[in-house]
Amino acid sequence: MDASRTKAFVDAMWDEQIVPQLVEYIRIPNKSPMFDADWVKNGHMDRAVALMQAWAKAQPVPGMQVEVVHLQGRTPLIFLDIPATDGGGGDDCVLLYGHLDKQPEMTGWDEGKGPWVPVLEGERLYGRGGADDGYAIYGSLTAIMALQAQGVAHARCVVLIEACEESGSYDLPAYVDHLAARIGKPSLVVCLDSGCGNYDQLWCTTSLRGLAGGNLTVKVLDEGVHSGDASGIVPSSFRIIRQLLSRIEDEASGRILVEGLHVDIPAERKQQAAKVAEVLGTEVYDKFPFLPGMHPMAEDLTELVLNRTWRPALSITGADGIPPLASAGNVLRPSTAVKLSLRLPPTLDGKRGGELLQQILLRDPPSGAHVSLHLEKASTGWNAPALSPWLAQAIDQASAEFFGKPAMYMGEGGTIPFMGMLGEKFPGAQFMITGVLGPHSNAHGPNEFLDIPMGKGVTACVARVIAEHHAARLRGETSGVAAMAGNSYADTPGGCC
Repeated sequence: MDASRTKAFVDAMWDEQIVPQLVEYIRIPNKSPMFDADWVKNGHMDRAVALMQAWAKAQPVPGMQVEVVHLQGRTPLIFLDIPATDGGGGDDCVLLYGHLDKQPEMTGWDEGKGPWVPVLEGERLYGRGGADDGYAIYGSLTAIMALQAQGVAHARCVVLIEACEESGSYDLPAYVDHLAARIGKPSLVVCLDSGCGNYDQLWCTTSLRGLAGGNLTVKVLDEGVHSGDASGIVPSSFRIIRQLLSRIEDEASGRILVEGLHVDIPAERKQQAAKVAEVLGTEVYDKFPFLPGMHPMAEDLTELVLNRTWRPALSITGADGIPPLASAGNVLRPSTAVKLSLRLPPTLDGKRGGELLQQILLRDPPSGAHVSLHLEKASTGWNAPALSPWLAQAIDQASAEFFGKPAMYMGEGGTIPFMGMLGEKFPGAQFMITGVLGPHSNAHGPNEFLDIPMGKGVTACVARVIAEHHAARLRGETSGVAAMAGNSYADTPGGCC
């Protein structure tokens, strides 16, 4: 593969086709089903699917099958099957993954920007979903076309673009089971839904945290009462919530107190964290929009990286039962509810994490309060298998060619449920998990943006890795992939990223 020709092809595709496509995609408010209960009636998801399907069908890829698979009662899935260039068949393939559903609007967008308002400023494209993860189908297919434009051989490639990742990928296991025979047995999985520590080199994800969470509700009264009359007699539901959360988390340090939610961190991951801290320096925390005078939870940069990737952490992401300040009267409220998001270490069983959360929060309710926990998520994380020598070399070569710097490896704090599922189904597969979500890109929040040069670089790197996969395949270096496990994953619990 000629790197300069690949770069020229990829750059032209991004400038002439991908960016205009993403502009139209950002305009579509296709929120994930968890955030749009009427998603079928509203039709936004179908619009996004149709946009991507039409583009894929228009690409000159010989023998490519483009199909929207739609199982009854589930979100749709885009399925692309690209034949091997040498005409070879068999189950072995490269599986490329992404998603097209989006997080909700979120407040705080800068003036002139908004979740469904695409804004191009310099080399940044603002708007919801461009980087997370609308570019995935375009980048995947462009990488393959870049090889075909040069006559470079590649294995059969399968592209899966799902539509409920941000809701926990609960539909995806059913599709993987349904399409098992057509997918085959991938020896390489490429995921374009992860992050990067900077925009200067290729970053590959070595682990993903799991997630346990749901709605914790405390009820103390049938109705609200005068706070002056009841306070001191009726326990506050908010205070009881505070007590319960203190069973989980040290409110001073943020450390999770339940030892069963911690794991032993592998030595290799500690070494990688130290290298990330060395390369990024204070960018480990500078990428977040801290207010003046605020500082991170620790001074040691390596410990901050490990906190974000290998240690459990609790966030409260929503609340009910608490009126806005403008309408808050002197009332002792009857109930308080909060949404818990507990990030779990990559190797901790998600189901076990959810069980521990329930056991600790529901036992011995303070003051006899009515306490309930509706567990919405119990997802196991993922720890990457050791890289095969061919893949490690290909990734480093790709980063050097298209970024001029060596590749970096780090864990991510979020969750991609599909990765754990694939790791179980294809225990011999190799994984390249990468993405464009770098400093200040703010996925899920206001002012989310896609760094276009990073998107171009990642796309070109994927092309190099796919080419090297084929070469390794001919040398017999990818033959360790195990047969697909026979169990069904249709009932696997998920957890959004």
